[in-house]
Amino acid sequence: MPTPPVYVQACINGARTPDAHPGLPVTPEQLAAAAVAAHEAGAQSVHLHPKDAGGADSLDPEIVGAAITAVRHAAPGLPLGVTTGYWALPDAQRRLRTVESWSVLPDFTSLNWHEPGSPELAQLLLGKGVGVEVGIFHAEAAESWAASAVAPHCLRVMIELQADEDAATADTLLDIVRSAGSPAPVLLHGLDESCWPLLQHAGVRNLQTRIGLEDTLLLPDGSPAPDNAALVAAAVGLLSR
Repeated sequence: MPTPPVYVQACINGARTPDAHPGLPVTPEQLAAAAVAAHEAGAQSVHLHPKDAGGADSLDPEIVGAAITAVRHAAPGLPLGVTTGYWALPDAQRRLRTVESWSVLPDFTSLNWHEPGSPELAQLLLGKGVGVEVGIFHAEAAESWAASAVAPHCLRVMIELQADEDAATADTLLDIVRSAGSPAPVLLHGLDESCWPLLQHAGVRNLQTRIGLEDTLLLPDGSPAPDNAALVAAAVGLLSR
């Protein structure tokens, strides 16, 4: 397995639905196969969105548990995270209670700080021994997180930029995040058009990064990516230059 010069996480499906890409993993078996292939291509952890039969993101305990169990069976020891995205259950209290009912726990979850109820959900997850990857989308969220009681206890801070954002925005957010003095490493990634430029900027800044069908459907040359493993391999290649 290749060893990339910086930490690379595979984000293997995201909120996309199967109509976006024929290889988007949805079922537990597909998620497990994609996780193994991404790891073999160089990914050091995997982030996934458990999905219902229609391909929509779900926080349902049975769906989450089945996804985690399948990946852990196929790739023992591979650090595994799942989403807690508010869009999957857009009610702060219901989301909190649903996550509280999870009996099969991931190693970590992503948690977008700007979403309603996220500070309370972060405390719940930390109390259950689940790592928190806090997602920072903009300066307001970065400043709020940096001032919070959660900041010293996060597993990872993800600077998550949209398709039209750039390295200058990333650096602005990075300065705010670092002002918190948190020991958590920082992961930088983009989306679609900004994905590959920001991945390379993560390498320049010696930050963690991620790649997968959640973030882009295209290889660096603009051609369609056949699967997550190809994206990870391409990322490792770029970062190794």
